[in-house]
This record gives sequence, structure tokens and C-alpha cells, in this order.
Amino acid sequence: MKITHYDLGNLEKGRIVEVNLQGGYANVHLLDNSNYENYKNNRLFHHIGGLVKQPSIRLRTSHSAHWHITIDLKGLQGSVESTARVIPLT
Repeated sequence: MKITHYDLGNLEKGRIVEVNLQGGYANVHLLDNSNYENYKNNRLFHHIGGLVKQPSIRLRTSHSAHWHITIDLKGLQGSVESTARVIPLT
């Protein structure tokens, strides 16, 4: 299974991450560092996000930490292209 990974670095609580998808549905997970390690090792993990059926989604960090975005098609067919960015503070 192909997984797209974006390392977002350290972000404060409440930062918004925007993910854009082209080509179909995908599972989008916003994960802190420890949950990302669990995700990679097929262990139980907690995340923000889930199945995304629209072309764009914004997710908010729940606490200050090192954050990651993963995008996969587990249980889905097709392919998807993606971009992810942290929305700048205004």
C-alpha cells in the first residue's frame, strides 16, 4: 500500500493544516510523533481526520507537538495526488 507522508515539524496547539486531494477519496490522518510511529508499525494509533471525500480539508492540531500527515488508500481503489501545508498565522 502506498502511503504519502508529510513531516510538518513542531506546531503549536490550534494550528491549521490544509490537505488538497486530486483524483479520488483517501484516508487522511493528522498524527503527532508517537501516533505516527504507531501508524508506521501497524499498532493502534489516534489521529485527527479520516476518510476524505472532498477535494480539500482543514485539520486543527489538538496540542503542541511534532506533527505528520499521512495519506493512504487502505480499503479504497484508484489513486490520488495530494498536497499539504500549514496555514500561516495572520
